[in-house]
Amino acid sequence: MLKVYYWDKCPHCRKTIEFLKARNIPFVAYDIEKQSPDVIQKIIDVNGGDDWVVPTLEYKNQWRAGEVFDASKLTSQLKQWGLI
Repeated sequence: MLKVYYWDKCPHCRKTIEFLKARNIPFVAYDIEKQSPDVIQKIIDVNGGDDWVVPTLEYKNQWRAGEVFDASKLTSQLKQWGLI
């Protein structure tokens, strides 16, 4: 299952979640502020080791670091993962 780590104040997170819903791509959303320290550390590591950045996605232990919403880049990543 695709995992989306998000922050409720993040506009790029909202756009990513809306994008996934509009395409009926199943996912589970995790509020970054409610995660355990080990999960937060993994998100920090995936994003270069300075701080957590969202939306960060994980699918079958493959990670996509957080970045500005871009539908074409997200589509490309989801295709690589076989979700589209």
